[in-house]
Amino acid sequence: MGTVIVEFSVIPVGTGGTSLSGYVAKAYEAIERSGVRHQLTPMGTVFEASSLEEALEVIKAAHEAVFEVGSRRVITSIKIDDRRDKERTMEGKVRSVNERLNKPDRHL
Repeated sequence: MGTVIVEFSVIPVGTGGTSLSGYVAKAYEAIERSGVRHQLTPMGTVFEASSLEEALEVIKAAHEAVFEVGSRRVITSIKIDDRRDKERTMEGKVRSVNERLNKPDRHL
């Protein structure tokens, strides 16, 4: 039981330029291929996995994808929320905070 919710970002280094969106797009394609529920944000990606092992495999695939398109170095920042006592979703976490703010329709 439980859902692992992950927020992570990949940072390509040694690309020869300042635009990174092409590298990030390749990492995002790897996430999409994994089949996990995910959401792209301005500073990273959030996704749900059924286990820690699955979460790490998704992160690894995205990390490696950036190397495959020419980055010489990749820094990956990861936050993992691994709660095993009940099922949760990304939306449920946001809803819980919004309920405490008395703003159930507010988006973060």
